Amino acid sequence: MRRVVITGMGIYSCIGKDIAQVSKSLYEGKSGIGIDAQRIQYGYRSPLTGIVERPQLKGLLDRRARACMAEEGEYAYLATLEALKNAVIDEDYLENNEIGLLFGNDSSAKAVIEAHSIAMEKKDTTLIGSGAIFQSMNSTVSMNLSTIFKIKGLNMTVSAACASGSHAIGIGFTFIRHGMQDVILCGGAQETNFYSMGSFDGLSVFSLRVDDPVKSSRPFDAHRDGLVPSGGAACLVLEEYEHAKKRGAPILAEVIGYGFSSNGAVAISQPNETGSYIAMKRALEDAHIQSKDVDYINAHATSTLQGDAIEAIAIDRLFADTKPWVSSTKSMTGHECWMAGASEIIYSVLMMQNSFVAPNINFEQPDEYSAKLNIATKTIDKNMDIFLSNSFGFGGTNSALVIRKIKP
Repeated sequence: MRRVVITGMGIYSCIGKDIAQVSKSLYEGKSGIGIDAQRIQYGYRSPLTGIVERPQLKGLLDRRARACMAEEGEYAYLATLEALKNAVIDEDYLENNEIGLLFGNDSSAKAVIEAHSIAMEKKDTTLIGSGAIFQSMNSTVSMNLSTIFKIKGLNMTVSAACASGSHAIGIGFTFIRHGMQDVILCGGAQETNFYSMGSFDGLSVFSLRVDDPVKSSRPFDAHRDGLVPSGGAACLVLEEYEHAKKRGAPILAEVIGYGFSSNGAVAISQPNETGSYIAMKRALEDAHIQSKDVDYINAHATSTLQGDAIEAIAIDRLFADTKPWVSSTKSMTGHECWMAGASEIIYSVLMMQNSFVAPNINFEQPDEYSAKLNIATKTIDKNMDIFLSNSFGFGGTNSALVIRKIKP
């Protein structure tokens, strides 16, 4: 089977608007979490969120393109621009070559709610606006990006809850490995407006540590009290190795394993250590490596009581003898939901490139499960050859990816 490498990355998140800013934030353990006043007015239990500045695309995109694009699409557009630039793919290449597109996205709440409000007030659906349909569909990100960047190959949205971005990369990896595409843009996007997380807030799963937002997201810590939602977008250029070498593309890392599973007969929002374990084990087997070969695990851990405990059990079950470094970058970013599986690959590749392990900030006291893990409480300067990244989602969907430092 063909080798699959990463030749470009782009990111727009609460800890930075590009690769350079994000890399610096990761090394410094900088949080991007704050309070959204609109959430208080709207009736949220918790106004905590990752603070992501809304981009200004006037001058970059024409009015019609902007009218068709939801908030998460705006983030994805900028992340994709950066990824393409870093992969040395220009407009001429896009025009004359077939590449694919796979983005993780599982909602577009703001566009749906605003269209509904107009129809209810005006009693006339023609006043909703012609761009509303393209903003409100679940495939809003992929349909907009495919049009803007003239995509001629694979073109789909992956909807798999908080594992969406990771599955997009895993599926893209599979398509390239089996010769069905040479280049695929893979990523994930998540809106951050106050409409987007109202129902989630109603489940009482968000942290209420509003007196100190920076301390609110605390994966694996014994005193965690819930997750903090966040968003933005991340894009990676996946490419067949020989194809990348032939066109002189920069090669950042190699994707070597993809594992997946579903939890089976458990509650829709309940995690499961067996499902998590199977996804990780399958990823290692797919990569033809053993647990001792993994230097670092970017945990899914979202700062929820049950979810973090379940993942800690699964990690300890598979890595008890080797104890690689573990951290959850969600301690800094909050839970980026549909984008998280893609952004956390970028975060980890940046660590690999710059020889450090980003800290699991706010980890002050372990519980009985996290005490068994080798959690990085501060930035660790360390050479990293192979890492594993976990992503799990509602409905019991699990994804794990294994990435290696590029070797000839």
